[in-house]
Amino acid sequence: MNSLIYSHPQTENTVKIVVTEVIGDNLCIASDDGQKVYELIATAFKEGKNVILSFKNGEDITPAFLSDAIGHLYATFPEEQIQTSLSVIDIDTDDADMIDDAIYWTKQYLKDPQRFEAAAREAFGDYYE
Repeated sequence: MNSLIYSHPQTENTVKIVVTEVIGDNLCIASDDGQKVYELIATAFKEGKNVILSFKNGEDITPAFLSDAIGHLYATFPEEQIQTSLSVIDIDTDDADMIDDAIYWTKQYLKDPQRFEAAAREAFGDYYE
């Protein structure tokens, strides 16, 4: 289980983001919606705030959504900051495991993006953008 899955104490320096309120839907599936969540987290981090990310009433959470919402943070912020400033609540175990996977694959990609892009080109050919 990921160390993000617990709640930091809420203080005046903490922002609570309820995913379903941000995206206006209970379905957490679209990458674009994940990007909206990422932007709110990133803004809070840049302001030196902690974030409690709530998936209350979230359904059908997908890896694509999680990669954009949480995984993308690892390309922008130091891992230590993410670990100490972000906590995730109101999520079931299977979906929490998907967060772990999104983080793992983001870190792998960041280590060697050319390898992943070459594999995508090989797999998708002319359809890869």
